[in-house]
Amino acid sequence: MQEYLIYLACYGAFVIFVILVQVLIAAQQVGLSTLAGNREALTLTGLAGRMERAANNSLLALALVAPAVGMIHVAGTAPDLANLLLLTFLVARIFYVALYALGVTWLRTAAWMVAFLSNALLYLQLLL
Repeated sequence: MQEYLIYLACYGAFVIFVILVQVLIAAQQVGLSTLAGNREALTLTGLAGRMERAANNSLLALALVAPAVGMIHVAGTAPDLANLLLLTFLVARIFYVALYALGVTWLRTAAWMVAFLSNALLYLQLLL
């Protein structure tokens, strides 16, 4: 199996972990019965709110990176570049979530940008 597929699987597992952590922190803040409700007026704050936003952003990033990896795999283009870009994406996304949870703004933004550019370059390699 190509390394980039393993990195994508690792990122998928990481997103599941982030969602689980987010739910546990939110349950601590507002209670499990509130989370089991319809949540229409629920606003999470502090760490729970940051983790909710990080989880949502992580899902969006997964939705963007997975098709690129799938197309690269089918096309068989530049696996070494794909490996490097996916590993960079994975590490940057892990740092992004950790920095977001800690409330570190500029480094978080830098990590997001590295991951975003890595993802964009995956699509670019398909077009060239």
